[in-house]
Amino acid sequence: MLACHCKLEPKLGFAEVAMRVLFCALMCLWAALPVLAQSTVRDEAAIRAGMNAQVEAWNRADIPGFMREYEDSADTTFIGTTLRKGYQPILRRYQDNYKSREQMGVLTYSDLDIRLLPTACGKTEIALVTGRFHLKREQRGEAKKDDGVFSLVWRKGPAGWKIVSDHTS
Repeated sequence: MLACHCKLEPKLGFAEVAMRVLFCALMCLWAALPVLAQSTVRDEAAIRAGMNAQVEAWNRADIPGFMREYEDSADTTFIGTTLRKGYQPILRRYQDNYKSREQMGVLTYSDLDIRLLPTACGKTEIALVTGRFHLKREQRGEAKKDDGVFSLVWRKGPAGWKIVSDHTS
């Protein structure tokens, strides 16, 4: 009679299999953490760069440049004293309310808080940005408010991070 001389692992029970699967999942997550952290840093930096680009454009009286951070879509929304939908109506609102460099003044943002909101599968495609704005100016046109707060919803798409909803008051 032939005898088998190799050692066979005994059959594993449910608990042992579950522990091995959990261990493997945790190891994969641990290995992915540096990549996720780098992605978070890059995403936040891209949004901050967009906010800085808006300030720079505003302060040189470049409303179309300021608007480049908004998604050019009919669904882009601005909520202020009224509700406006669409990139072009929002652009016209800025152009109608700020007719000169003196009326635009100098824009600053403060108290920025950027919250990246991952989806259920862990991808970050939406961010909520809150903060304060201040306009230092001598003249006022249609827009009378020099200080306020805002919340912006940014979406990461083919063109990068863009504002899809702006609630400023």
